[in-house]
Amino acid sequence: MMEKLIMVWHYLKTKYRMQRRGGALAEQWQEKRIRRHIRNVRKKSPYYRKLWANLPDSDWRQFPTIEKSDMMTHFNQLNTVGIKKEQAFELALRAEQTRDFTPMLGSITIGMSSGTSGNRGLFLVSRNERLAWAGTILAKVLPHSLLHPERIAFFLRADSNLYGSVGSRRLQFQFYDLLNSLQAHIDQLNKQQPSLIAAPPSILRLLATASQEGTLHIRPIKLIAVAEVLDPLDGKHIEAAFCLPIHQIYQCTEGFLASSCVHGTLHINEDIVAVQKEYLDADSGRFIPIITDFSRTTQPIIRYRLHDILTERTEPCPCGSTHMALARIEGRCDDLFYFHAKQGEAFIAVYPDFISRCIISAAEEVLEYLAVQHTVDTVQISFRLQQADDDLRDSVSKRITASIQRLCDQMACAAPKLQFTRLEYEPGLRKLRRVERRFQLSDTVKAHNDVFK
Repeated sequence: MMEKLIMVWHYLKTKYRMQRRGGALAEQWQEKRIRRHIRNVRKKSPYYRKLWANLPDSDWRQFPTIEKSDMMTHFNQLNTVGIKKEQAFELALRAEQTRDFTPMLGSITIGMSSGTSGNRGLFLVSRNERLAWAGTILAKVLPHSLLHPERIAFFLRADSNLYGSVGSRRLQFQFYDLLNSLQAHIDQLNKQQPSLIAAPPSILRLLATASQEGTLHIRPIKLIAVAEVLDPLDGKHIEAAFCLPIHQIYQCTEGFLASSCVHGTLHINEDIVAVQKEYLDADSGRFIPIITDFSRTTQPIIRYRLHDILTERTEPCPCGSTHMALARIEGRCDDLFYFHAKQGEAFIAVYPDFISRCIISAAEEVLEYLAVQHTVDTVQISFRLQQADDDLRDSVSKRITASIQRLCDQMACAAPKLQFTRLEYEPGLRKLRRVERRFQLSDTVKAHNDVFK
């Protein structure tokens, strides 16, 4: 009972902050909270205490940045509850194998990231942080008030006590394991009849197709895309099938970073997270986020450099919130394509969004696609058409080739050799990335690109 009361308290507190909109007072409030948080972390975390040395709390914006590799290397000294990396990994791996995600280390929930970038991470969440997360996320995503009954379907790679905190008598929460078959998901959804579905876009797309084909009989009132980048083609298909707009949650191991407002705009949750922008391209508004989560003390996240590529929204959102707004989440720095420059020995970085737009704009017949760069000179493009027609497939391939050639001419880089195949993708534990680079950058390539310096 006490846990539910704590969760409700955080729900109401978040709702109150959402109504305040922001402004100078909110900025002062955030600054005060961050400095207080840093004083507390400095006392409890040996790693941060040494990292910040004699830097004053007021200079937190200039503290050294850390990344996932730093967090994992110094895991034992960074966390404030004395948990060792070896015992945390042992528990997390056992949960992955048994699919039983309920065991904890004392009152601490242990989770493991999916390792999209090739490095799996651990996250620690205390009981109070778990309840605060539950109240916060419910305040931001529920279509009605907390008193309104909801049936929630949540699709993820792994369950967690973190998500289990959401359940209550009015909120029926059902976890859907991505390892299960699509048919099993459809059967369970038809029984549950969820009012809200939160799932990766690749899963939402499959459910949308099942709905159109008449095997899935549900009428949710809200759809939320999580865990993967929402591609425009996927979004269009999903919205058409369910006759609903898609909302998004931007969350990772490092925190609950952003959520959609009623107008569908992604806003950074500046009531719990501060985001600094490391611009990749200021003219287009593309930046890498450096995050400081001032709501977590068990595993403090301060001046943490993500490798996601975000694009800022320049115009005000109609909802009236002054919280930082995003135009889109584009992908990861790991998925920047690199082509040879036409002149000299340099390499040209090409954003994932450029590749997506080349494919989408060249051929409206394409329903789904994957673009994978295997080497600097080779890109494989797999796509699916509405109808199986070899002549049409050949025509689409030629149009995509011409579109990418135009892009390369504009960017003064050599066009890669394109290999076209039929799309074959099975959803599961691996996150879907519509644009993906699968080769490691050499030191020569890195040296020519400031983003890696």
